[in-house]
Amino acid sequence: MIKTVKDVDLKGKRIIMRVDFNVPMKDGVVQDDTRIMAALPTIKYILEQEPRSLVLMSHLGDPKKDVKKAQEKAEKAGKTWTDADTQKFIDGKNRMKPVVDYFASKLGKKVVFLSDSLGQKQAIDSLPNGAVAMLENVRFHKEETSKDDSEREAMAKELASYGDIFVNDAFGTAHRDQASTATIAKFMKTQPVGGFLMEKEVKYIEPMVKNPPKPQVAIIGGAKVSSKIAVLESLLKNASALIIGGGMAYTFLKAQGHSVGKSLVEDDFIDTAKKLLADAKAKDVKIVLPVDHVAATEFSPDAKPVAVDSIDIPADLMAMDVGPKTVEEYKKVLSTAKSIVWNGPVGVFEFDAFAKGTQEVAQLVAEATGRGAMTVVGGGDSVAAVNKFNLADKMSHVSTGGGASLEFLEGKTLPGIAILATK
Repeated sequence: MIKTVKDVDLKGKRIIMRVDFNVPMKDGVVQDDTRIMAALPTIKYILEQEPRSLVLMSHLGDPKKDVKKAQEKAEKAGKTWTDADTQKFIDGKNRMKPVVDYFASKLGKKVVFLSDSLGQKQAIDSLPNGAVAMLENVRFHKEETSKDDSEREAMAKELASYGDIFVNDAFGTAHRDQASTATIAKFMKTQPVGGFLMEKEVKYIEPMVKNPPKPQVAIIGGAKVSSKIAVLESLLKNASALIIGGGMAYTFLKAQGHSVGKSLVEDDFIDTAKKLLADAKAKDVKIVLPVDHVAATEFSPDAKPVAVDSIDIPADLMAMDVGPKTVEEYKKVLSTAKSIVWNGPVGVFEFDAFAKGTQEVAQLVAEATGRGAMTVVGGGDSVAAVNKFNLADKMSHVSTGGGASLEFLEGKTLPGIAILATK
């Protein structure tokens, strides 16, 4: 386990803290405050310890990439993109000021907004005792994400000068070696510690990879095998069963010789799927693939659902969800699980007509939690699913980091966690 803010003396110290306030924005308005609310317990605890100051830093989108996408979209629609459009877009999507105002209202305390993330040493040293400040989006500086060590280190060194203790509570960026997430640790006089959110993520996800309560069942869904193969291989070490759903399931079914109609298939990964099936058999790990489907003639929210009471899918149909027989198979496998890790939906849950399978999975995982199983939901889409079905509070842990939780489950060392002091 990692050391946290509770393991160090914060009184009178300048705290520099990385949070993940990368929240969805529309016209300068916060659309979802989940990440802001998740950081509040650590922030409030730090303030209770009477620090000299608390300076927060985060990214908010990626200005350069976000503008490029918006510009391409506008030009595709036949609109002329101007410098004024760029400014308006950045102000509404990438500037930290609206987030700071929203955060201050939730904290119930004034938060000083610093209009840049660099060149702020004097402003920070001038803050009144116990003040909270937030830097502008760190990604306005290319050094934050630079692959050039010397560039990244120059920015990290300045950020480190803003505090005596570095606290990392941004699990969502823990898989990135960036100036404000990991490189900063090189320039701190004391070893960094984690916040409560980081502690919780490590507490629940690490055992799923290293030593889970057994039997362990992994539910891995989503569109593509290519993005999940490393997770599947990692989980084969401990799982008694792997439930493979979503679009990726049809690559596996095709690898077994089944007809999959117009369903999503990665032909380049057929051999990879065959190898994983063989490895699972050798390790005596049960692989659960769909045995019936809910299909459609087109990928559309208005498509009419067609029940396919067979493992094989007709040539004119594409699978959009799993059928009732498949859900029964899931029930059998999950009924004895002592730990469950779920990453990725088993159908196109965004379309209500094809959400039933994923909703049933969410319900089964919630019931397992109620029986005492340790359940971890990781990955953006599966988190969106449990939120859609109002079951997030029925899971042991719902991760705040999509890419980070995925890499953690792959067994990778995450730079933002590797820098933290351990107990």
